[in-house]
Amino acid sequence: MSGHNKWSTIKHKKAKTDAQKGKIFSKISKEIIMATKLGGADAEMNPRLRVALQKAKEANMPNDNIKRALEKGSGSADDSNLEELQFEAYGPAGVAILIDTLTDNRNRTVSNLKAVLNKCGATMAQKGAVGYLFSKKGLILFADYENEDTIIDIAIENGAEDVQVTNEKMIEIITPISELEKLKKLYDEKTLMYETASLTKLPSTFVSLDEAQKESFVKLYEKLEDDDDVQEVYSNANFE
Repeated sequence: MSGHNKWSTIKHKKAKTDAQKGKIFSKISKEIIMATKLGGADAEMNPRLRVALQKAKEANMPNDNIKRALEKGSGSADDSNLEELQFEAYGPAGVAILIDTLTDNRNRTVSNLKAVLNKCGATMAQKGAVGYLFSKKGLILFADYENEDTIIDIAIENGAEDVQVTNEKMIEIITPISELEKLKKLYDEKTLMYETASLTKLPSTFVSLDEAQKESFVKLYEKLEDDDDVQEVYSNANFE
């Protein structure tokens, strides 16, 4: 897991900036629409929708926005044809990159991503080239927390795979997908306030970057994240 902590911190800070600008609302709306389309509007019966609604809560997304997205996903007000696409790429120093998108225009998305990658010295990879390196996990992130021992004990005693405390006053808890909801509820019951509880994709190996490569990668990441069709960007870049 080396290197993941630092990158989580960077992504967390970036997400806060995006929330202030409102861009994140559009992306969360798309996720709510897709989750509702696939699994229905009952969050109790739809794990993906629960995660999307958790993201909306973390971003302080207005209830009216959430309601509209649920209505679109249910079909009553849907005028779009969202499609899930995943792209694979190589970044600085051969870093593996996964790009998850939700789009209503495949050609536009492909064209925009290729332009960003080329401009930042990265290249699109063939399907399967890097995807095998990543596995889906649950992530719970605490920042500026109290009760460190309690947070860690709950995680260890309830199925967490990995718990790390960072120098940036953050606790990162990695769980199997099946244990994420249980752990989240335990923390909610004890009013232990986490920054995020979501799904992520973790690599099995990491690539170390020098300072120049780190700078190049962050620029690439930010440009990818700024694309309206991009939902998440995952990488095996080591930021320790």
